Amino acid sequence: MNETLKRGISGAVYIILLLVCILYSTETFFILFGIFLLIAIYEFCNLIHIPKIFPILFGILLYTSVTLVSHYNKSTTETINQLFNTNLELSINIQQLDIVLLVIALVVSVKSILFLFYDNIQKISTSSKYLYLLGYIMLPFVFITKISFGINDYNPKIIIGLFILIWTNDTFAYIVGKSIGRTKLFEKISPKKTIEGFLGGILFAVLAGYLISKYYIKANPEFSDRSILIWTSIAVIVGIAGTIGDLIESKFKRIAGVKDSGNIMPGHGGILDRLDSVIFVAPIIFLFYQILNYVS
Repeated sequence: MNETLKRGISGAVYIILLLVCILYSTETFFILFGIFLLIAIYEFCNLIHIPKIFPILFGILLYTSVTLVSHYNKSTTETINQLFNTNLELSINIQQLDIVLLVIALVVSVKSILFLFYDNIQKISTSSKYLYLLGYIMLPFVFITKISFGINDYNPKIIIGLFILIWTNDTFAYIVGKSIGRTKLFEKISPKKTIEGFLGGILFAVLAGYLISKYYIKANPEFSDRSILIWTSIAVIVGIAGTIGDLIESKFKRIAGVKDSGNIMPGHGGILDRLDSVIFVAPIIFLFYQILNYVS
């Protein structure tokens, strides 16, 4: 099969699966990203050469427990009480849990950025490998599910809007870079990326953020200006942090001596290759949400 056709079909299947699961229900969204998490853990363990069984089991436990506690706290408490015939008030401070997980994820994000720009690092210690696995791979998937809830209930438009921004940034960074790109962004890690493409991707992502807030999210008229500011700000975050996330994964692959993180998607590589931007962006967007709520 022609490589371009194979890539097109694979990409279309991925996008359709993503949209259907996000739009159908909260449960299908959680299940899909739980599956993505398991594949991402498997691929990352291959990249950094560590055993897979324990990380996969721990990833399932972490993702499932945090998801249940965060989004099904009341019903989970009732179920536990029924199972054990008790009347306990199992009150879990969700906000404190979120802060702890966010701090861990952000600390690892900073460590990942230092790892990216510190050129002499060609080997990763065992402790760092497991730290990256937790903060760079596992926790971002938890925050992807949290972002989709916005302030109150599950809102598929939020997560779809985020993916649209990422796809827009990636697409136009490539187009602009291919057309007028002259200055290399980070040649040692990604020779094809240019500063012109990077800036072009952000510019078009900001335009997409404006259109999303205006015509897709359709906020209350009295909050429309605030919605535009929020979504254009998210677009800038996506453009900058998404590119950094892409470069970080590229460095892991360069050290491992491989082109792709996996081969589950013909013509596109692995799940990490498709989600490297969103997993790095997710904790930062969640922090942005928390700051907005605090200011409000």
